[in-house]
Amino acid sequence: MSIMRNFAAVAAITSIALAAHAAPNELPTTGTLVVVPAYGEVKHVNDQAVVLLAVEEQDKDKAAAASRVNTKMKQGLEIVKKEDPQASLKTQGYYTYPVYPEEVVLPNGRPAKQRVPTAWRVGQYLEVTTTSLDKLPKTVAAAQKILTLNSINFGLKPETTKQLDDQRIAATYKNLNERIASIANAMGRKVGDAVLDTVDFEGSGNYTEARPAAAPMMMRMKSADTAEVAEPSFEPGETTLQMQLVGKVRFK
Repeated sequence: MSIMRNFAAVAAITSIALAAHAAPNELPTTGTLVVVPAYGEVKHVNDQAVVLLAVEEQDKDKAAAASRVNTKMKQGLEIVKKEDPQASLKTQGYYTYPVYPEEVVLPNGRPAKQRVPTAWRVGQYLEVTTTSLDKLPKTVAAAQKILTLNSINFGLKPETTKQLDDQRIAATYKNLNERIASIANAMGRKVGDAVLDTVDFEGSGNYTEARPAAAPMMMRMKSADTAEVAEPSFEPGETTLQMQLVGKVRFK
């Protein structure tokens, strides 16, 4: 009897130990709701450029400075239109600023006298949006005979972005299914046991590349500089369009 009691006790302890060891792998998952984030992206070669050209003049006579700016901008517009007739042009950011002499401060901390402008800075910007990237170096070089190149940003045409939407959605949804399969496997469940409850598209992929604000240029430009300019080199690169979604999956 003593042997039987000892055997029963050992068997009971062993059963408890085995149950404790197996418990983590036997957690019930029926009805479990799992939140699954997913991510997708597509890449495409840039097919559009936004070029910001500028002109600035400085003169003691404000009217004279403005007149030269107006003349140069008109000449610059004609050059760009001739080189790239399909480009979209927009003038913007016309500015006129007074130029003051360096302020002299007396020992008592007060300015020596009220400052009077010694000159005027006048300028204007021209935004050129084009898809003729093969002509871009020649167009910019021609424009630089009159204007200066302030910035250039490459991106995708709106039509291209729209066409890529299907690919972007498909890539993101594929990633969601892959992650659901991995989670089901880790939980010891079959993918067929999972029911997609909700799909929340948090990000639509509408990532518009911010263009830097055009600040007034601090350098003085020569009033008559129409020398030939060598063509610059540009590499359009590519744009990555991203999308995110969150899916809620419930296991039967």
